[in-house]
Amino acid sequence: MNHYDVLIIGAGHNGLTAAAYLSKAGKRVLVLEKRPVIGGFCVGENDTPALAPFPRGILRPDIIRHLSLERFGLNPAPVSTDLISLLPGGRQLVLSADTAKTVDSISQFSKTDAARWPAFVRFIERAAAFLEAAYATPIPRLPKFSLAEGIPLAQLALKLRALGPKDMHNVIRLLPMTVKELLDEWFESEELKAAIATLGIHNANLGVMSAGSAYNLLHQYLIRGGSSPERNGRGWGQPVQHTHQVIAALEQAARAYGAEIRLNAEVARIMVENDRVTGVRLHSGEHLAASTVLSSVDPKTTFLRLVTPEPLDPEFVWQAQRIKMRGVTAKLQLTLASSVHPLEAIRASASSSVFIIAPSLTYLERAYDAAKYGQISEKPYLEMTPTGNLLSIHFQFAPYFLKPSAWNEETRRILAQTTWNTLNEYAPHLQSEITNLKSLTPLDLETTFALTEGDPHHGQILLDQFFFMRPLPGYADYKTPIEGLYLCGSGTHGGGGVSGIPGRNAAKSVLA
Repeated sequence: MNHYDVLIIGAGHNGLTAAAYLSKAGKRVLVLEKRPVIGGFCVGENDTPALAPFPRGILRPDIIRHLSLERFGLNPAPVSTDLISLLPGGRQLVLSADTAKTVDSISQFSKTDAARWPAFVRFIERAAAFLEAAYATPIPRLPKFSLAEGIPLAQLALKLRALGPKDMHNVIRLLPMTVKELLDEWFESEELKAAIATLGIHNANLGVMSAGSAYNLLHQYLIRGGSSPERNGRGWGQPVQHTHQVIAALEQAARAYGAEIRLNAEVARIMVENDRVTGVRLHSGEHLAASTVLSSVDPKTTFLRLVTPEPLDPEFVWQAQRIKMRGVTAKLQLTLASSVHPLEAIRASASSSVFIIAPSLTYLERAYDAAKYGQISEKPYLEMTPTGNLLSIHFQFAPYFLKPSAWNEETRRILAQTTWNTLNEYAPHLQSEITNLKSLTPLDLETTFALTEGDPHHGQILLDQFFFMRPLPGYADYKTPIEGLYLCGSGTHGGGGVSGIPGRNAAKSVLA
């Protein structure tokens, strides 16, 4: 059997981040990817480059610096796009990193809100900086932990206190709040509150009136580029940088530091002897030996499919089965006849903007109501990203578990028709410009990208599945009950979206 120091399952951005960290530290690393392409959920099929769960993203700045990714072609500080809310009557609201631009746009709807905007951004920036520090803090296995393990938590508490009494209390209050409650305390304009609230429900099985949606807003703001001084106010839209650029830089870095990457190498089983990992067995029958294995696939798949249940405590298996996935997102890619989009509200600079259809908080909550009953939203929240003559559309809510039907060609047709009907209110001539349409239902996200139940986050970011309870209570330190087996995917502490945080943290845990 070939022997490596570390085997990593999955060549997505987290798997590659971990591979680069460990290889740079001198470990002999092999990354195993079951697809014929590198990139995980950041990379679509060849004929659908923009059709991926996360077509845009940015790694955290410290990861870029530590791995010298700028040397491998990655922009260390890409600009973020404006977030433009399309509203009835041809109006639009712009949320931008340019404070003056945003204030001017908000003033159309409320002078009071425009005046409060700079203070709100300052608070969100400080809160996001604390969240980033929390994501970088090793979480010990509560409730019992050593003094050495408790020191990082004490340091995090000091950072929270350093926010000052007012912001400290407001950050703590924010975490369990509904995004509606949070925004009602700051603003009066329904249009502004709805535009901001989309971050609170993005990729989440939550409504604007759901507890914890304010925390999801903060998480989304962070991974979209917020919290760094040089990126003040840049967490509203999506980074201009495409994730295939992130993947290319990570791949080059991992290989340059000595990691090997194998494609079409699907892992069938993680091998365990005497409660210790010994390697993996591929579907081809090949055995690969290693004393350390990192899994970047979701925790459910890792514990319920890749590991036989014998080495795991029945209570642990039961907890793994209870991890909430419940994907509610679909993706569509429209190919248009020209790169000049026939959306009256979208200017020629559309490529640097992300557009949303979310006119009110009531609209967003009703869109979520459909998902609660297993229905495709008739009036969905849409996020649209133009790239040349392609228009990528993020569709919510489209639940994985449909009732009474299931995902098939008929429900796929309903998904497309609902998208057209919604867009028609804002761009009545768009449908005539469409030359091709492709879609990914939540079931497609599961079969193509191995996202269980179509959940891009490998586990919903909920109050009972975050911080020390992610992925499971007592296992937020990336370790597992099996010695030598670690998790490094989006379902772990700090995960969800494209940031590289889980891959970085898991690698540090291994090296520690």
